[in-house]
Amino acid sequence: MNFQLVTQNYDSVPADWLIVGIPAADGFPATVSALDESLGGSISRVREAKDLTGENAETVALLDAANIAAKRVLLLGVGKPDEITRASLHKAVMTAARLVSSKETTTIAIALPDLSRDGCSQADQLETAVAALEIGCMGQGIYHREPKRFAFENVTVVIAPADDETAMQSSIDRGQIFGEAVNLTRDLVNRPAQDINPISFAAVAEGLANQYGLACEIFDEDRLREEKMEALLGVARGSDQPPRMVSLKHNGGAEDAPTLYLCGKGVTFDSGGLSLKPSAGMLDMKMDMAGAATVLGAMIAIARLELPVNVVALMGLTENMVNGSSYKLGDVLTARNGVTIEVHNTDAEGRLVLADVLSYAVDQKADCIIDLATLTGACMVALGNDVVGAFTNDQPWCDTVLAASRDRGELLWQMPMYELYDELIKSDVADIKNVGGKWGGAITAAKFLEQFVGDTKWVHLDIAGPAFSDKNQPHQEGGATGVMVRTLVEVAGRFN
Repeated sequence: MNFQLVTQNYDSVPADWLIVGIPAADGFPATVSALDESLGGSISRVREAKDLTGENAETVALLDAANIAAKRVLLLGVGKPDEITRASLHKAVMTAARLVSSKETTTIAIALPDLSRDGCSQADQLETAVAALEIGCMGQGIYHREPKRFAFENVTVVIAPADDETAMQSSIDRGQIFGEAVNLTRDLVNRPAQDINPISFAAVAEGLANQYGLACEIFDEDRLREEKMEALLGVARGSDQPPRMVSLKHNGGAEDAPTLYLCGKGVTFDSGGLSLKPSAGMLDMKMDMAGAATVLGAMIAIARLELPVNVVALMGLTENMVNGSSYKLGDVLTARNGVTIEVHNTDAEGRLVLADVLSYAVDQKADCIIDLATLTGACMVALGNDVVGAFTNDQPWCDTVLAASRDRGELLWQMPMYELYDELIKSDVADIKNVGGKWGGAITAAKFLEQFVGDTKWVHLDIAGPAFSDKNQPHQEGGATGVMVRTLVEVAGRFN
């Protein structure tokens, strides 16, 4: 997608579609009033008819725009000026992008009046809008013979002559990087297991690492055994696809600066193992590697933005399948750090994969860790499909992650980690068991992971609900969402 920054009147911008932001306020900004005059009062008449209020994500199309350079105009409500946030603007522009991208276009233009407010500057708004345009025009119909969504070839971003062009261009560049990183994650998650398995995922990661200057190391089965990653290897037993762990390093900070580790669950297909899922529960399990895909997307953005920090990504990759070698209920696995795990459910495999990945991060002297996983249905029961659950052993570190998610407009809610939950994962046979019973399943899963981070500052993000949408919405394509990519990059940008 090619972005062009221009400073001119709205009515003189040539485009197949001109998207114009309309606030929910009395009157119009001067730039919109000038466009309304060129259109013979069309915008005013739409508002007088109460078809246009400016409510966030409201759209009104003017399909025959006479006397201006654009062929069509999409009036886009952006909400009350004092209530605009990154989240609200992202939703609005995503809605517009999805509407406009349903047909092939050569050029679109977007014109957002300056509605800066504390915590959401004009530069923030422009960056958010550009990212939303990138994301909103990409669908999940990868295998359709005839596309139902079309990426924009050229986008003209219209700003006022008084605006700082250098700062606005920087915002456009950043927004494009964010959008492309989210789409990278979405594309990987949307592809089925026939395309994305541990080997092919690792190959994609290696290719991107070479392209963007990240150090890459791929751990094969022999290396995983050397590293004593028997929990990960146990999950992998049932699959013909060999497991991998990918390590990517971005050395943007000083040699003695702290290092942030991002760890992702990469179960490229989850049948449930011997604790077999029903067909309905298995259909979308190509998305069980969303944690690893999110980490990869974030790392590529961090590298492209050249953030002056040290960040390492670890992605544990395997399938959870069934054959004669599958790990079994009652088996005891010994994780990398020596903790023994009694298997009570082979469908609780993601925490076994992460156990070894987290232990490796600790041994590499990680200063802070964030792990991401589509880990539990219980988190969806607790928080629904749109909110990520956060769990931690260090409140100040969690506060940093929560603040980053708020600033990036992604929904995150902290869950309790009381010691009483530790009792639920104790085993009579081994040190711990891999499930904690019927109640508090998201929390007991997090308490399981806590056994492998020691005193290292750690936040676990359960993205089971928001990582994959089961239906299309006006502001969001069904399928993979790329949730938390933007938050991870924001955390990295603040890390020191």
